[in-house]
Amino acid sequence: MTARLYDLSSSWTFPNSQQEVWKVIADPDMAWPDWWPGCTYAKPLERSPHSGTSNEDLLLATTATLKFKASLGYTLSVSYHPTVVDSPREVVFDAGGDLEGEGRVVLSTIDNGHTRMDIEWRVRPTSRWMTILSPVAAPAFTYAHAALMRRGEAGLKAYLAKRNENNSE
Repeated sequence: MTARLYDLSSSWTFPNSQQEVWKVIADPDMAWPDWWPGCTYAKPLERSPHSGTSNEDLLLATTATLKFKASLGYTLSVSYHPTVVDSPREVVFDAGGDLEGEGRVVLSTIDNGHTRMDIEWRVRPTSRWMTILSPVAAPAFTYAHAALMRRGEAGLKAYLAKRNENNSE
């Protein structure tokens, strides 16, 4: 049985500049657990040998494996390995672990200098239970993804606000 392809998208908006948002989401240390509720490291970051010392070079050499707790009670372990980095606008990455496929994050400046972040996922579950349940549970999995993404957006907004507050002191 071939696992169902999930084509998921989200758009987040922030009152921050594109550069401020980029510094957090494209951090080579992939410190997403610092701001994303329900996200933890599944294992330490892996960094392959690389040339160059820019953040882009470090990001391209990094694989992060993170665990996400879904609102429905299950946990997914997903690895992220950037394959394209176009600072401060776009990151394309391969996903592995419980979800395999690819993703893309694009930042753009919108009204009043605010930032819009568009996130696209094209992934298939690799776990047997998700593959078997997908024909009937796809709406529930899609709902859980949307809820997880809303928590991520809220967490990043709060994190950016706190950083701005601390920087203005």
